[in-house]
Amino acid sequence: MLPVKETWLVSGMRQAVAAGRSRPVPSLRRSQGRLTADSFCVHRIIEDPEWSLAAVPRLTELCLQHIVHNFTQNPILDRLLPQHQRKVLDRLPTGLPLAVTANLVSDEDYWKRCCTERWQVCDISSYGGSWKRMFFERHLENILKSFVPNTTDPNQVLELIPLCKDYVRKLEVDQFLPPLKVDPKEEADDISDSGSDLGFGEVPMHHYDLGALITALPYLEELHLTYGVKDCGMNFEWNLFKFTYQDCCNLADAVKKCHKLKVFKLTRSNVDDDKTRLLVRSLLDHPSLVELNLSHNLIGDTGTQAVGKLINRSRLETLDLCNNKIHHAGAQALAQALAQNCTLTSLNLRLNYLEDEGGEAMGRALLANTTLKSIHLGSNMLSEPSAVLFSQVLAQNATLTCINLSCNHIGPDGGKQLLEGLAGNKTLTEFDLRLAEVGQESEFLIGQMLWANRHAARLGPQPAAGPL
Repeated sequence: MLPVKETWLVSGMRQAVAAGRSRPVPSLRRSQGRLTADSFCVHRIIEDPEWSLAAVPRLTELCLQHIVHNFTQNPILDRLLPQHQRKVLDRLPTGLPLAVTANLVSDEDYWKRCCTERWQVCDISSYGGSWKRMFFERHLENILKSFVPNTTDPNQVLELIPLCKDYVRKLEVDQFLPPLKVDPKEEADDISDSGSDLGFGEVPMHHYDLGALITALPYLEELHLTYGVKDCGMNFEWNLFKFTYQDCCNLADAVKKCHKLKVFKLTRSNVDDDKTRLLVRSLLDHPSLVELNLSHNLIGDTGTQAVGKLINRSRLETLDLCNNKIHHAGAQALAQALAQNCTLTSLNLRLNYLEDEGGEAMGRALLANTTLKSIHLGSNMLSEPSAVLFSQVLAQNATLTCINLSCNHIGPDGGKQLLEGLAGNKTLTEFDLRLAEVGQESEFLIGQMLWANRHAARLGPQPAAGPL
C-alpha cells in the first residue's frame, strides 16, 4: 500500500475517543476549511513487506517488453539505442523465424544461445570462432540430411539460401536419404515410359541434387559428403548406400561451378572408376582446389590414372586415396605425375594393393620430386625390394619429413637397408614401421635417428661459427 496521510479528522477522532465518545464530533468536520494541515496532520505508513517501488516497471522497460513480444511483426532493432538493443537481444527467444533474424541480428551472444539450446556439443573452433556461422552451417546440414527426394519440399532448402549464403563456409553432410519406395507397378510403368536403363521394377535411388544450393553459396570453401544412410538398423539395404551415376553428374557439375572450393571430400560412397573419371573432368584446372579426399571408395587403376592427370592440372596439395582398389598400374600413373609435380605435399595410399611394383614406382618418383613432405604406404603388401629403393630415397630426398610403411612385410634385411639410407638424412622426423617386421635393433636405431632429427628441428637452424 501507499503511505496514508491522515488529516485533522484523525486527530479529532483520537480526542473524541479520549473523551468517551465513540465517534468524532460532527462540528469538527464543518471546521475542515479553517484548519491548517500543519496543525492537525499525522503521517502514518502502513507497510506491505512484499511491496517495492522497483516492482513498478518504467515506461522504457514496458516499451522494450513490447518490442520483444512483437519482434516478429515489427523488428525495429536497428532503430534502438545501443543500450536498448543489448536488452532486447538478451531477451529475444531463439525460436524466432530465421527470415527475421538471419540478416538483422549479428550479435554473437544471441547465436550462441541458439546453438547451445539446440545442440549439446558446440565447438566453434571448427567454424572460424563464429557462433552465427556454426548455427547456419549445422542448420543447413540437418535439413540436407533429412531431405527425402520426391517427398520433402525443395523450397525448404531454396528459401534458406538467401538467409545463410553469407555465412556458410563449409558443409559436412554424412547422410543422403534415398526416395521413398513406390508401388512397383507404377514404377515399372514410369521406367518403361522414360526408357530408363534401370532394371525392371528397380526404384531409381537418385539423391538430392546439390547443384542449386552449392552454386548459390558464394563463400563455400569446404564440401565433405558421404552418400549413405546412418542408423538404418534392420532396414539395411545396399541401395541405401548407392551413389548413382546421375548423382555423380549432378555433383560434378556443381563442383565445377564452385570456384572458391578449396577442400572436396567424397568418402564412403562407393565411387568407382567411371564416377571418378567424371568427377576428375570437372576438377581439371580448378582455380582453388587444394585438397581432394576420395578415401574408402571403389577406385581402381583406371580411376587412379585420371587422378594422376589431375595432379598436374590443379593446385592440389593434399591427396587422400586411402582404402580403395589401386594396384601397381594406378600407382605407376600417380608416380609419373608425382615426378613432375611441384605442389603436392601430402599423399595417402594406405590400404591399397600396390605391391612392390607399385612401391618401387613411388620410390623412383620420390627421387625426382622435391615438394612432397608426407607419404603413407601402409598396408600395401610391400616387401624388401620396395625398402631397397626407399633406402635410396632416404639418402637423397631432402624434403620428406614423414613416411609410413607400417603393416607391410619389409623384413629384417629391408630394415637394415632403411637404416643405412637414413644414416645421413637430417629432415625425416616421422617414420612409421610398426608391424613391418624390420627387427627390434633396426627399429630402435631408426628411432634414435628420428629423435635426433626432431631435436634439431626444434632448435632450428644454428648460426655458423665465426672465425676465431
